[in-house]
Formats: sequence, C-alpha cells, structure tokens
Amino acid sequence: MSDAATPAPAGPPADSRISWKAESPAAQRVLKLADKVADAGTTLLIMGESGTGKDQLARWIHEQGMRHDAPFLKIDCASLPSELVESELFGHERGAFTGAVAQKPGRLEMAKGGTIVLDEVAALAPGIQAKLLRVLEERAFERLGGTETLRMDSRLIALTNADLQRAVAAGRFREDLYFRLGVLVIQVPPLRERREDIRPLAAEFLERFASIHGKRVLQLGNAAASILETYVWPGNVRELKNAIEHAVIFANDTELLPENFPVILEAAHDGRSPLSGLRSLEELERDAIHATLEATHYKIARAAEILGITRKTLLEKRKKYGFVEPKEGA
Repeated sequence: MSDAATPAPAGPPADSRISWKAESPAAQRVLKLADKVADAGTTLLIMGESGTGKDQLARWIHEQGMRHDAPFLKIDCASLPSELVESELFGHERGAFTGAVAQKPGRLEMAKGGTIVLDEVAALAPGIQAKLLRVLEERAFERLGGTETLRMDSRLIALTNADLQRAVAAGRFREDLYFRLGVLVIQVPPLRERREDIRPLAAEFLERFASIHGKRVLQLGNAAASILETYVWPGNVRELKNAIEHAVIFANDTELLPENFPVILEAAHDGRSPLSGLRSLEELERDAIHATLEATHYKIARAAEILGITRKTLLEKRKKYGFVEPKEGA
C-alpha cells in the first residue's frame, strides 16, 4: 500500500448535471423521502439494484441539505483493496505501513462537516466493519498507526445493491452495523418500475451526449422511444445512459432511430417485451446477456458496464448460460 491514492475533490462530480428524474410515482416517493432526510445528520442507507442512480441520489441529498457547502467525498469499497479502503477512510500516520512516507488525513477527517459516501458498503472487510461501527457509535476514530483520537462531524451515506439481511444471515456482514446503518433507509426502485422516467432521462442523456459528440440537435423518435419504454433495462439507468450514447454516436439524422441503438434492444423492437408476461425473467436475462456479449465481441469489461453488473457477475452468468466466445473462422 502506498500514498498514491489521491482524495476525491469536494466539487461537483462529472455527472452533476444529471438531475434525479421523478416523473413516476415510485421515483416521486423516493424524492419526497430524500427531501425529508436531507438535513438530518443521521447515517443514511440507500439500497437498490446496480445502476439505479443511488450515487446521484446521495449527491442530490447532500446538495439539498444544510451540508451542501461542505465537501462531498466518496469511497468505492468494492474496487479498492481492504487495506486501502481503511487508509482512505481513517487516514494514516507516517510509517504506519510500507510506503507510508508521510501523514495522510482520511475522508472522515477531510469531510469537515460534509458528507462521506461509502459505495457498496457490503464489500467492507470484517475488521473495517467493526471500526466503522465504533465511529458511528462514538463519532471518534484514530488514523492508522496513530494514537490521537479525532472527532467525526460529517454525515455518512452508505450505498449497496446487496441484500444486507441475507449477508447478515450468511455471516458476511455485522448485524449490529446493519442496524446502525439502517436508521434511515431509502430503497431506490429499478427503472422497470418507474417507466414514466424513461423519456425524461433519455432526453437529458440525449442533450448531453449530442453536445459531447458534436452532433446536430437530436430528438428521440417515437419508434425509438417505444423501444426504450418496453425494454426491461437489467442495467437500469446506467444501461439507458450507455444506450443513448451508443445511439447518438451512430445517428446520421436529427432523429434517433431504432437501428441506432445496441443490438440488446432488438428484443423489445421485435415485440418480445417482458410486459407481455410470456417469458420468464431468467429468459430475459439470458437473452440480454447473450446479445450484449455478441454486440461487444465478448469484451467482458465493456459488456458488464453496459449491463450494469460487475465483471465477476458477468463471468458467472456466462458460465451459467454456457456462452462461449466463438473462434475466429468458425
């Protein structure tokens, strides 16, 4: 471990222009609850499937609350090694471990009355879970290798797409930490349960990506909109964003057409919609994964990003369904 990790800036994130669209009743309920808890200092747990916009909601809550002028700092608990997560969260003293050539403050110290977001909190190692519980209960912590007790005056928002109750039952997550995190809970609905939000979200993504890719003023055609509104969206809002960018890149006219979208949407275009009730969720998942693998030429990282799942999950699904990358010339 080293001091190479650079703290995230306190300014707006790259996606700060994205508002949390709430045209659907399900999304409106979420925003109403989020508005009520925005000024609370209590730990907040935001749960929902991957790609539903949990991180954008956390940012929205921060900006709506009294802490909006203070830092907004995020730690990705799933992508960082456990020892690095601990250093990022608590900080460390010089000589605390190999490569620690200088004292470094952690996010708890840097937040200074702001908001700390723990993305995929279920991925925290048991030892860090115990330390985090102590921080939440005592509002105090020490840097790694240090003895000075520091006070925490920031708010913590935890995000997860995991079933924490199941993780507790399996012994992977501390029950006392689960209850401590779950004082305030917001469940973000998947995109398939908030279909009224699809067009507004698509319009926002369309405007942004048209500008980024230097396209003329684009609009969403009725045929394309129909595809978007009937597709199951296993990758939720993240997958919708990727689909719109794909369509913008391939669009030749001022209107997005069905053929501009990824192959994965062809099932909806052919009328094979999950709303028909004629196909199981497993069948829909199988077809979506297969179409995405084919469209990306079995590039696992890219396919996982489009589907809104982790690389590990996609490899497990590929094995489950028996998808094998075709050999050249076959």
